[in-house]
Amino acid sequence: TDPLQRQGIHSEPFSRWICLPRCCQSIRRGAEGLPHRDHPPSRPSASPLPGFRDVHLQSLLGFGLLVAFLGRYGPGSVAISILVVAFAIQWAVLIQGFLYFFLNGKIYVGAQSADFCAAAILIATGAVVGRVNPVQMLLLTLLGVTLFTLNEYILLSLMGVRDSGGSLTVHTFSAYFGLMVSRILHEPHMEKRKEQQDEGHQPDFFAVVGTIFLWIFWPSFTSATTARDTAEPWAVLNTYFSLAASTLATFVLWPVLHAEGTLRMVQLQDATLASVAVMGMAGEMLVTPFGALIAGFLAGLIPPLGFRFLTPVLRSRLKIQDSCGVQNVHGLPGILGSLLGTLLAALATADAYGAHRLAAARCQGKPGERSRAGPAALLSDALARFSASSGAVLKMKGLRSPPDTRDLENTVLWEVKLGVCW
Repeated sequence: TDPLQRQGIHSEPFSRWICLPRCCQSIRRGAEGLPHRDHPPSRPSASPLPGFRDVHLQSLLGFGLLVAFLGRYGPGSVAISILVVAFAIQWAVLIQGFLYFFLNGKIYVGAQSADFCAAAILIATGAVVGRVNPVQMLLLTLLGVTLFTLNEYILLSLMGVRDSGGSLTVHTFSAYFGLMVSRILHEPHMEKRKEQQDEGHQPDFFAVVGTIFLWIFWPSFTSATTARDTAEPWAVLNTYFSLAASTLATFVLWPVLHAEGTLRMVQLQDATLASVAVMGMAGEMLVTPFGALIAGFLAGLIPPLGFRFLTPVLRSRLKIQDSCGVQNVHGLPGILGSLLGTLLAALATADAYGAHRLAAARCQGKPGERSRAGPAALLSDALARFSASSGAVLKMKGLRSPPDTRDLENTVLWEVKLGVCW
């Protein structure tokens, strides 16, 4: 029995830190775990404890420290990341519980699923970090967790898509959800403070730490939800080779695109993130080391090219302010990974995978589930509209900061000793 994914937690502790006591009464823990039924298809891990530990560290330390590169918003961005993770986990337990873990009036906690959801929300907040206050960030988390769970349910349960590493459900969805919210929150006066956001190189130290954690835990993050005896070794090795190739691509391309020829740690962290986004769906497939190297190298080219050519267009033409470059780091590599995973699934053969593994690789839905593609398409359209409405809610007059608020300054919301670290 999976003690983290299949067991619940008694309602008493939840009633203290989730403001929905009636719902919390339905959360239980039982030694028997879940009865025989389908658990969330996106998170079926055979070795939950190590996988949960790695995913948890990845969400907190990996993603949390990456947003500290903003020169005058370092401590605030890290603290907001902790706030987002703490709230997202609680809300995800309830939302995912009703869709995946609800049986006999009880919700059984999927801790690893909640961490994946928290990681997705952290990616989405990267598009707006430094331009929203904590109240807006909590509301964004509330809406984002709900939307993420619905999107995951549509793709994995209704349409039978396999996406163990989250190329489509985590990276691509989160990037474009965050970008849509960022577009609606666009404020012209923020363009004048872009130089403030980019000032300072000392926060790159935190990007170094975040990148190291990415290198250590990304293979476990990608393989945490795959079958231990069959697909997990493939996911680990494919991610491993993709990491190496994408980093090399960044070292090669960045001096070519920029006259100064200097490389900052932020660019290396972007290449690391892109390499795993491209292996999220294809990681558990039989890519071969050479194929993983090629995919990683292509993914490593996307962030430098995107920041050089695409980001200025988004800012000037589409009025999308992408604080952390989630379009280049998560969105486009996630799309590439989704296409790669689809191609590999179409080319898979029984000789290479085995009959049982082949059926699992191509589709994990049951016979007849493809007939739900029509309703799933309608729900996907509803999700896009919900993303736009989420940004509109965040822009309500009572939630917005005054136009002259120094949103990118640490000293607005946090006590910072000047001259010590920032």
